[in-house]
Amino acid sequence: MSEPALTVETPPSFVLSEEAHKAAYESGFRIPLETRNGWIGYRSTTAQGEVWIARSTAPGQAWLLSLTHTGVIAEIRLPTAQVPNAPGVASYAFPILGDLYVALDRAYKLGVSLPDAPLAVFEKATADLPRSTEVERLVIQRKGQDIFRDALMDYWNCRCPMTGITEPALLRASHIVAWADCETDALRLNVHNGLLLSALWDAAFDAGLVSFSDDGEVLRSPALSDAAASALDLETNLFLTGLTPEHAPNLARHRARHGF
Repeated sequence: MSEPALTVETPPSFVLSEEAHKAAYESGFRIPLETRNGWIGYRSTTAQGEVWIARSTAPGQAWLLSLTHTGVIAEIRLPTAQVPNAPGVASYAFPILGDLYVALDRAYKLGVSLPDAPLAVFEKATADLPRSTEVERLVIQRKGQDIFRDALMDYWNCRCPMTGITEPALLRASHIVAWADCETDALRLNVHNGLLLSALWDAAFDAGLVSFSDDGEVLRSPALSDAAASALDLETNLFLTGLTPEHAPNLARHRARHGF
């Protein structure tokens, strides 16, 4: 049986407007849009897509969020709510304001990291840089790798999906298809061509001592020693969580390159 459709407080009260503005602003959506059928809209100069905030008249479903960016919607992994005439493509309901903050923060991080956003940042940052010498090309590569790392930090929520490590100094931006093997800058800067791994996992993955199936199962190379496998904690049957179908073609290239 489907959940009943939710109705929206119209017009939004002063308290709702103030809370919506604070939540959006603190999450990076700082450009207000118009109010539409009880929904208060915002966008960002850096994150893609719009966010719309409202409050339901039904008890227990106080805060509503509607998103327009289909890529963010595909990866935010939240149960949707039925809200007629919502301005976004998908809507969500939260019983407490803190849950709305969490969802807005995730929407922002996805909005600044999904595939075409890092490429746009890279192209703007390098548009006027010379590329005639090897040193100049290395400067551009370094800028690209820094932008890629920032995007992966946002995409993976600053957390290694294998170990749970969150200390930035211990996290590495791991290309699935190596930078030098990418045919285009779009692939080099695509977050679906990257994993945010702890230093040891990054080294093992880069060397082809481990790889991953499309569903995140760890694949071990025969060349990986038992001591190294123990250090990676492989006996606990770890899985790489958070993969999407967009990661699959790049993982297939990694497996093929390293003989899995």
